[in-house]
Amino acid sequence: MTLVVLAHGSANPACTRTVEAVVSRVRYRLPGVPVRAAYVEISTPSLATVLADVEDEAVVVPLLCAQDHAAVAGPRSVVANTLGPERLLATVTVQRLRAAGARSGQPVLMVVGGSKDPSAQGLTARAAGLLEDVWGGPVRAAHLTGHGQRMSEVVDDFRALGLAMPAVAPYFVAPGPLHDRTRAGARTLGLEVVADVLGDHPYVAEAVARRYRAATARRFAQSLS
Repeated sequence: MTLVVLAHGSANPACTRTVEAVVSRVRYRLPGVPVRAAYVEISTPSLATVLADVEDEAVVVPLLCAQDHAAVAGPRSVVANTLGPERLLATVTVQRLRAAGARSGQPVLMVVGGSKDPSAQGLTARAAGLLEDVWGGPVRAAHLTGHGQRMSEVVDDFRALGLAMPAVAPYFVAPGPLHDRTRAGARTLGLEVVADVLGDHPYVAEAVARRYRAATARRFAQSLS
């Protein structure tokens, strides 16, 4: 089954470079599996274009850490779960926080895109819990859109608890509009420590490979029933 890695897309060329780098790492982890990149908007090729070009069945793995939107499966494709919650991603996030200058145990504001589906908040809370466990300090999630608290509300909560100003951890794989909004929001709130996106990291590629393997296993089990 062909693996289609589906990213948001952005006018920022760094987005495409990051996605292609992750795709290259995924190919190394899944020898013999055709791996293609597709984009929801702005960047090309689109998901529809890629799926039309796939001769066999396809597994679409959203390159999203949280449930920001739902990819629509075609007649010969299945959509895997998003990358998070995943301890591998929490580990990468900790590395990015440290590189940005976050202090050990400093409160962390983890920023996700958000979703109109209320159930997505449960997944985001689990991702924040994993990060808190790996980081060793308080972590709260904020949502840029959809349901859930906004960045300013989480900062107010930290202040109410008498905690230090948080470091910001963007929960995105590649740079783009959501990452830009996160950085702008941090500046408005006076938050000085802002980590980079997860980016091209071996653990991100492994998370993609895990979602592909899980989806193909479910597909095989369904074929037996």
